Amino acid sequence: MAILDQQTSQQLIELENRYGAHNYHPLPVVLSRGEGVYVWDVDGKQYYDFLSAYSAVNQGHCHPKIVNAMMQQAQTLTLTSRAFHNDMLGKYEKFACEFFGFDKLLPMNTGAEAVETALKLCRKWAYEVKGIDENKAEIIVCENNFHGRTTTIISFSNDPVARQNFGPFTNGFIKIEYDNLNALESTLQNNPNVAGFLVEPIQGEAGVYVPSEGYLTKAKSLCEQYNVLFIADEVQTGIARTGKLLAVNYENVIPDILILGKAMSGGVYPVSAVLANNAIMNVIKPGNHGSTFGGNPIAAAVAIAALEVVRDEGLAENAEILGNIFREELNKYIETSNIVNLVRGKGLLNAILINDDEESETAWNICLALRDHGLLAKPTHGNIIRFAPPLVMNEEQLLDCVNIIIKTLKQFEK
Repeated sequence: MAILDQQTSQQLIELENRYGAHNYHPLPVVLSRGEGVYVWDVDGKQYYDFLSAYSAVNQGHCHPKIVNAMMQQAQTLTLTSRAFHNDMLGKYEKFACEFFGFDKLLPMNTGAEAVETALKLCRKWAYEVKGIDENKAEIIVCENNFHGRTTTIISFSNDPVARQNFGPFTNGFIKIEYDNLNALESTLQNNPNVAGFLVEPIQGEAGVYVPSEGYLTKAKSLCEQYNVLFIADEVQTGIARTGKLLAVNYENVIPDILILGKAMSGGVYPVSAVLANNAIMNVIKPGNHGSTFGGNPIAAAVAIAALEVVRDEGLAENAEILGNIFREELNKYIETSNIVNLVRGKGLLNAILINDDEESETAWNICLALRDHGLLAKPTHGNIIRFAPPLVMNEEQLLDCVNIIIKTLKQFEK
C-alpha cells in the first residue's frame, strides 16, 4: 500500500461503521499484524493479545508451520467440494480421529456449523437407534450457554440480545441450570424422549464459569444410565486451552459426540469438526448433511499442522503451568482489592469478576486502560473480563502481563 493510501485508526473504524453491519462492538484498536503472543496496530504499537480470537489462536499468531501448510496446499489444490475425493481429507480424518480417540470425523468450517451438525446427528441417532418417535426427540441444554448464533442455537439461548426479534424459534430443547446434577437427573427421569445433553465443560461466554469437580463425570454417568448422548462443546475449551487437550480430560470423560473448532485451525483458516464412534456416526448417509467447503484440502492441511503444533510444543502442559501462576498472582492482589472479587478458570482460560453490576461500564473502561498499557482483552457479561492469551506464551511474558493487569486495576480501586 502506498504511503498516501495509508489510513489512520479512526478512519478505518469509520469505514467499518459506514459499510459494515453493526453486529459487534469491538474495542477501539485497529490491528494490522500479529506474531506469537503479540499484535500490532496500524500505528505500530505492540500489544499482548489476551483474547486469542476467542481461543482460535492458541498456537500463536501466524505460526510458521501452520501458515506454511496453508500456503503450500493453496498452491496445489484448494477446493474440490465433496463431489470428489481429495488427497488430503482422509489423511486429516485419520490423524484427528487417532489424535482424539474416535472412529469418525465429520468435517465442517465454523463452530456454529459443528454444533448444528452435532444436534442433527444426535436427533438422527435418537430416531434410528434409540427408537424415539420421529419429531419427538429433545436435547437438554444449560442456561447461560453459548453455542453460536444460528436460529436453532439461539432458540435455546437465554441471552435476550441474541434472541430478541429473531423468532419464531426451534423447538426440541429443555433448559436446565448449569452445574446442577439434580436438575439433570430429574429431567432425564421425567422425559423419555431425551436424546442428548449438550454442555460446555467450562462456560466461556458466560464468564469462564467452571463447574464443580465431578460434575462432568456424574453427568456422563447419568447420560449412560438413561441412554442419552453426552455432547461436549469444546469449540472454545478444546485444543489445550484449559491445560489438557480437552477440558473433559480433567475428569477422564469420553463424550459420545465431541464438537471442535477455533484452534483446530490455528487461527488461519476456518476449520471445525464433529467426532463420534461408528455406532453413532454411521446413521449419517449420503445426502443427510454436507458443506461445500467442509473437509477441503486447505482445511485438512491446516488442521493437521495445527494439532501437530499443540502436541510437539507441549501447549497443554504450558497452559496448565502458566494458568496456575496467573491465578496465584491475581489472587494475591485480589486479597486486598476492592475492584476485583475473584479470578476463576483452568489453564489459560480465565476471567476476573469486577466489583460492579453488569450494566456498568467499569469493565469496559478497564479494558480501554489495559489497551493503553499494551494488553488487549474484552469484557463479557458486562462486569467480567476474560483473559485467554496464546498458549505459546512463556512465564516471563505472563508475569509481565500480570504486572500490566494489576497496574491497571489499581487505577480503578475505590
